[in-house]
Amino acid sequence: MNRADHADRAEQSAPKRRCAVLGKPIAHSLSPVLHNAAYRALNLDGWEYSREEVGEEEFEGFLTSLDGTWAGLSLTMPLKKTVMAYGTPQDQWSRELGLANTAVFRSESGVHDASHVAADSTVAHSTVPYNAAVRDIALYNTDVDGIVLAFRHAWETTAAGSLPGNGKPANVVILGNGNTALSALAACVVMTAGARIAVVARHPDANPGITRFAERYADAVSVQRLAMEGDDLDTAVERMSDADIVISTLPAHAADGIAQLVHAKLALDAVHGSVHGTVHGTLLDVAYDPRPSALQRAWSQAGGTVIGGEEMLLYQAIVQVCLMTGRDASRYRVAERATRAAGGRDALGDSPAEQSVAAGDMDDVRLEQAMRDALQEAW
Repeated sequence: MNRADHADRAEQSAPKRRCAVLGKPIAHSLSPVLHNAAYRALNLDGWEYSREEVGEEEFEGFLTSLDGTWAGLSLTMPLKKTVMAYGTPQDQWSRELGLANTAVFRSESGVHDASHVAADSTVAHSTVPYNAAVRDIALYNTDVDGIVLAFRHAWETTAAGSLPGNGKPANVVILGNGNTALSALAACVVMTAGARIAVVARHPDANPGITRFAERYADAVSVQRLAMEGDDLDTAVERMSDADIVISTLPAHAADGIAQLVHAKLALDAVHGSVHGTVHGTLLDVAYDPRPSALQRAWSQAGGTVIGGEEMLLYQAIVQVCLMTGRDASRYRVAERATRAAGGRDALGDSPAEQSVAAGDMDDVRLEQAMRDALQEAW
């Protein structure tokens, strides 16, 4: 057998594994960049990750069309809610929020259950078309992990970002009240030992999930809802200028007007000699295009720490890769462990990166770096 025959046989014997991100529209998604970089870093031959334009109306038909080569799906809104009717939540936040951005396919025997499968080419898949009675769908929310890890990374790598100490509640502002805002609320429960949270939206009472969350976690956080107009908006801008954490879950450019108001307020404070002429907190803008956003520029110019949405995208994708390929995701499941951060450090005083290195698992470090490098190249 010559070298070409060996190559052909190797290609034929390498089992195909397919994953994809679903949404409508979806052409802008950078998820394929991240996941395919991860497969290369992990030497997962035969694995591929694509974009699939699928809306709510097409979702069930798409699931029905899948064969046994499919390992998992990443889901954008509104499919994060839609998928809940087709699978079983496996973690705290997919259950409590009713939102899942990650679906992992398992056979009836659970052979692709991410908690039991090794990340190699020996994983078996059914070859019959997808059928909910035959293959279970395990659902996860990795958005909350992505937000928490993005803040922790920023706090570890900058001296500016931190949370108040001595048991003082953190001051938090969340822009928007859609389902990403729900994940942001959950992240605040994880990151803070109590927080005063203002949720600012055009229609502050539109999402009943926000109300249910505030009631369920009333002993952990206090939630105030503000409108993006009138006195409420003035209050929101005031809260932002003194915030420890700001998370914008608004679409691209939707926060531009608020950025102008924050900039104008801080400039006026500086003219009057106020100590509040700068900001001290950390901003995460979930939208990553344009980069930087007007809000990020205003925040950075005022002295605050800025996190781009690509950081959340990176970290939630790392957890997804682990879950879909069967790697141990426990080091990244910080939201599931519900640890409390204090300036990016957990109750034991060790950051996630320090824990990983101490455990000798340099594969996680290489995986994260490979995905980060691919994301930078894509810009």
